[in-house]
Amino acid sequence: MFFLGILLTSMVAQADTAINLEGVDVTASFKVRTDMRTMPLASSSFYLKDIERQQIKSISDFAATTPNLHIPDYGSSTTSSIYIRGMGSRIDNPAVGMYVDGMPLLNKSSFDEPLWDVRRIDVLRGPQSTLYGRNTIGGIINVTTLSPFDYTGTRVSIEAGNGQMWRVSASSYLQPADRLGLSAGLSIGHTGGFFSNEFTGERCDWRNSGSARLRLMWHGSEWTVDNSLNVNLTNEGGYAYARFDTIRRTTLPVAYNDECGYRRLHIAEGLVAQYNTSKISIRNVLSVQYLADDLHLDQDFTTKRMFTLQQKQEEYTISNELMFQNSDKTQAINWLSGISAFFKYNKMDAPVQFKADGIQELILDNANKGMHTVFPNDSLSFSEKAFTVESKFTTPTMGLAAYGQAEYKISNFVLTAGLRVDYERVAFDYENNATVHYNFSYTMGNRFKPLTTAIDGNESQTFFEILPKLSAQYVINDQYIYASVSRGFKSGGYNTQMFSDILQNQMKSDLMGDLGMRFENSLQGYPIDEVIDYQPEHDWNYEIGTHLSTDNRKFTADVALFYIICTDQQLTVFPAGKGTGRMMTNAGRTRSVGAETSLTAQPADWVKLSAGYGFTNATFTDYNNGLADFSGNRLPYVPQHTVSAQADFSQTIDGQFINTVSAQINYQGAGRIYWDDENSVWQDYYSLIGASVGTGGSKWNLQLWAKNIADTDFGTFHFTSVGRSFIAKGKPRRVGLTLRVMI
Repeated sequence: MFFLGILLTSMVAQADTAINLEGVDVTASFKVRTDMRTMPLASSSFYLKDIERQQIKSISDFAATTPNLHIPDYGSSTTSSIYIRGMGSRIDNPAVGMYVDGMPLLNKSSFDEPLWDVRRIDVLRGPQSTLYGRNTIGGIINVTTLSPFDYTGTRVSIEAGNGQMWRVSASSYLQPADRLGLSAGLSIGHTGGFFSNEFTGERCDWRNSGSARLRLMWHGSEWTVDNSLNVNLTNEGGYAYARFDTIRRTTLPVAYNDECGYRRLHIAEGLVAQYNTSKISIRNVLSVQYLADDLHLDQDFTTKRMFTLQQKQEEYTISNELMFQNSDKTQAINWLSGISAFFKYNKMDAPVQFKADGIQELILDNANKGMHTVFPNDSLSFSEKAFTVESKFTTPTMGLAAYGQAEYKISNFVLTAGLRVDYERVAFDYENNATVHYNFSYTMGNRFKPLTTAIDGNESQTFFEILPKLSAQYVINDQYIYASVSRGFKSGGYNTQMFSDILQNQMKSDLMGDLGMRFENSLQGYPIDEVIDYQPEHDWNYEIGTHLSTDNRKFTADVALFYIICTDQQLTVFPAGKGTGRMMTNAGRTRSVGAETSLTAQPADWVKLSAGYGFTNATFTDYNNGLADFSGNRLPYVPQHTVSAQADFSQTIDGQFINTVSAQINYQGAGRIYWDDENSVWQDYYSLIGASVGTGGSKWNLQLWAKNIADTDFGTFHFTSVGRSFIAKGKPRRVGLTLRVMI
């Protein structure tokens, strides 16, 4: 963007350009067709008109209208867990990839950022490893923002709603010269929140956010260049986690005493250059990103003085992908190939502070319980009322891949074969230490002795994968029937969130050893040397499906059946007992079988109907964690059913100032969702109803909207901390008004 300032001085106002913002792509994706219903895969697409009418402001907003896609709202933008067909990840590496204007987001902490002026969102379900690569074992989400070659003019959006919600966005799209496009935009917003912390009497889920975009594009006869800069800021509270009685299935009020909150800065610079000739097209995507965030947690989420976490991370990412494909798509053989590389350096500082109640309940009570069997009148004690477990981690990760895919057209068949060769290496350096002064009255009187416990080291893992894909498609009269098989892979990693537990256990072991006693250093069935890292997971996805439509596409139907076998599936678990952390482990083997369908109908010009249904039966077929055998149980966090339905009504009227009126009603449902390996805690199927009415003219639009009209009470997340159960609730009824002006 170094020459952007020169262009800003020469900008001139442009007249509005009449374009179709709903279904036409000016800059189609290089890897997939503009009309993805012609491809042998299951996908869903959303366009600007639907995105704005449905008030889609984040990735979790459009999930409920996509079959078998589930993105729960955990109450913070630091956690964007995405599940597709039973494949997903709650912590660490995502199982679903996300791209914004061609740039990959390699850290899911950056997934949940405000969506505004988004031209199109595509969701590709099933492994996309052949073309998209890293951590796409579940699928891909592609976000494309509005460009000055889609639209010229200025767009302003002002909205307000309950929960003290407001947002203002403004952006200008210009073409200062014939082949030159320039856009700049800013969006700021605030939410006061919906849930109160009874201990403080204040809302705990407030959020302030801001986004800025600059984009420069040049379209020549052979060359196109797209340079974009995105800056996103968020500062928010959290978390609305309440105690949950698993027996009575009742929820207590949110109440905790220590600070919770999250702040993030994410900067992404991307340069896309494409060269087109009559025979070949070449595209290069270079991306440089910086992410810095700061998380504060009252990790026990009670009014006790237990323990807190502050997690700060800085991450630097550079990625580059060079792609080639044939230009003439009328040939019998079409092909695409490429090479990609990335380097990611993450530095994390995550101190955990143990306070008076935490020291007593988590450390001293456990230690003294054993001691009192031998010394009933003597106890271990610390002089500190609080101490800190210092934890520092650095994780450099690099990857290199080469891939190719070719399709062969013969008669009514299209045969596709693809292969990706992937190499990845992740290293892990850790430094953890804590110092306490302890006393054991039987041998030490009133004297306190210092004890320093440290766990330092470094680890590394290397992955080499060969990922094939095969598909066959039968095409006749714009009707498509396909079958495919593909291999997916998700890289392994390291459990940074478990080092507090590891150091606690080491401290107890050191204390006992210092006193001449024995302590078995383990974590409730998880040996420490198996806690630090986790291995990659692999799957095979078998799928058959069809894309059907009438000649004018007034009616469309998409149906897919899938069967997935996954080995070493990565699973988030909470160690039994009064553990303070959570970790990723590998389940032996899982199986997902299911179906999904999407239907659209337009019986008249003024009405459009759509519906979607997804079914996933995801179970453990071989999983024993050393304490229990969970084979046959359902996978946690995965809804068995996802249902959506929507009716849109729009009528043109003959008015000088008002020329359209519109209305929409929608339904979303999901469940049952299990939240643990034992399948002992779950959320039953729940329903959400939304609606909107609007009116507008050629340059403006006003919309009154509502979400969760029935004020349905439902849970989005359940977890355990220090032996207690907690639950996060979904947002209650929301009502708002949005005004959009096009200048």
